[in-house]
Amino acid sequence: MMLQKSSQFMKQANLIDGEWVAADSGKTIDVINPATGLKIGTVPNSGKAETQRAINAAAKAFKTWRKTSVLERSKLMRKLHDAILDNQDALAELLTLEQGKSLAESKGEIGMSAAYILWYAEEARRTYGDVVPSPWADRRILVTKEPVGVIAAITPWNFPSSMLARKIGPALASGCTAVVKPATQTPYSGLVWGSLCEEVGIPKGVVNILTGSATEIGGEITSNELVRKITFTGSTEIGKILIKQAADTVKKVSMELGGNAPFIVFDDADVDRAVDGAIIAKFRNSGQTCVCTNRFLVQAGIYDTFVEKFAAATQKLKIGNGLEEGTQQGPLIDDKAVAKVEEFIADATQKGGKIITGGKRHALGGSFFEPTVIADATPEMLFTKEEIFGPVAPIYKFQSEQEAVDLANDTQFGLASYFYTQDLGRVFRVSEGLKYGLIGVNEGMITTVEAPFGGLKESGLGKEGGHQGIEDYLDTKYVCVGGLGL
Repeated sequence: MMLQKSSQFMKQANLIDGEWVAADSGKTIDVINPATGLKIGTVPNSGKAETQRAINAAAKAFKTWRKTSVLERSKLMRKLHDAILDNQDALAELLTLEQGKSLAESKGEIGMSAAYILWYAEEARRTYGDVVPSPWADRRILVTKEPVGVIAAITPWNFPSSMLARKIGPALASGCTAVVKPATQTPYSGLVWGSLCEEVGIPKGVVNILTGSATEIGGEITSNELVRKITFTGSTEIGKILIKQAADTVKKVSMELGGNAPFIVFDDADVDRAVDGAIIAKFRNSGQTCVCTNRFLVQAGIYDTFVEKFAAATQKLKIGNGLEEGTQQGPLIDDKAVAKVEEFIADATQKGGKIITGGKRHALGGSFFEPTVIADATPEMLFTKEEIFGPVAPIYKFQSEQEAVDLANDTQFGLASYFYTQDLGRVFRVSEGLKYGLIGVNEGMITTVEAPFGGLKESGLGKEGGHQGIEDYLDTKYVCVGGLGL
C-alpha cells in the first residue's frame, strides 16, 4: 500500500551529480514493507562504476563548495531543517512504510533529523582555529580548520533518516561533499535527502546518493583515493572490514558499531521509574537499535518485584502495523531477524531461562514477534555476549555493586549503558566504573543532538553530535608565518 502523502518523496533512482539515474545495468532491488510483506517499489542495484562517478562528482563539487562561506552554508542548512519539518508527516509515513516502526517513532526520528541539521548549521560557524603565542619574535603561529574533502557515509536500516542526518549535517557544515549509501532495505528515507537538498538549493554534486551492492559500493569507497573520510553506522563485523580496507589509503574513519547495553537496577532504585525506562530502552523500534538494552542486571532484593512489574508493562504494548493508530511496536525488519530472536530464546530456555511473557511469533504473522521477558538469565546464554537486536529482555540477578559493574563490563562492546539508583555516591562510582561511551542514570533514552554519541572498545571510533561531532570532518592545519621583521 502506497499512501498519497509520502509518494511524492519516493525516489526510485540514484542521485549522482545532480541527476536522478538508474543503475548502469538497469537492474533493481525490491523494497518490501515488513508489516505487510508487499513490495513498495524498487531502487537501482548499483556497483563500482556508479560509485566511481558519484565520488568524481563529489570531488568536483568540493572545489567550489569548500569555498562557500560558513554563513552561506549555515543559511542553506537552516532551509534544509525547515524543509524536513514542513514535510515531517510525509517523511515519517515513508519511513514507517519501509522500516516498520510506529508512526509516532518515525515522526520523532524525522524531528531528530531536522534537529541534527539545525545543530550543525550552528556549529558550522564555530569551527574555530587558534593564534598561538609564538616562541619567535618575528613569526606568528596560526592553527586553522578546513574540510577534509569527499566523505563517504554508509548507514543502516534501523534509523534510516537520523543516522544520515548525523553524517550529512557535519559534512555540509564543514564544507565537505558526500557520497551516501543507505541500506537497501530502507533506501527511500536516504534518497529523500537528495530531493530535500535539491529543493533548498544545495549545489549539484555536493550530496550524491546511491543504492546497490554493499560489497561493490563499499569496495570502491574504501579504495578510492579521492574519498578522505568514511563514516559508518552498522555492525562491528562490517566496521572492522571497512577499517582494514580504509587503511590502504589512510582515510579518516568514524565508526558507530554494535552494542551490548546493560541496564542495571539497584535495590535502592525507584522501581516504577526503572520499569518505564526499561520499556523505552528495550522495546523502542522493536528492540532494533544499537543502544537498546541487551542485558537487564537486577539486584537480588528487588529482582522479583522488577520482573513482575516489567512483564506486566511489556504485556500492555500494542503490536501492529506502524501506520495504525496507537501502535507501539511494529514488525521486525525481516524473517532473518525473527529467526535470530528465536535462536536466542531457544538457547535461553534450554539453559534454564524462564519465559515470563511472550516468547513466540505474534498472531499477526509475518515478522511480527511478541515482546519477550526471560527471567533467570545466566552468563552461559548466547545473548550475554551477542547483540539481540529484537524484542527479547533477559534479566540477570546480581548481589553487589561491584559484581554489577563487572558483569556490565564483561563484553567487547562499550556503546550504551543504563543504571537506576537513588544513591548519589553510587551514581558517580558506577558512572566512572562503566566502560561505555553513553551512560543513562535513571533515564532510558538519552540521545540528543547537543551531546556526543559514540562507543568505546569494539563499539566504535569517533563521536556524532555535540561540538565533537564536526571534528572528524575537519583537518587541522598549522601555518607558521616568518620574516615579519618585528
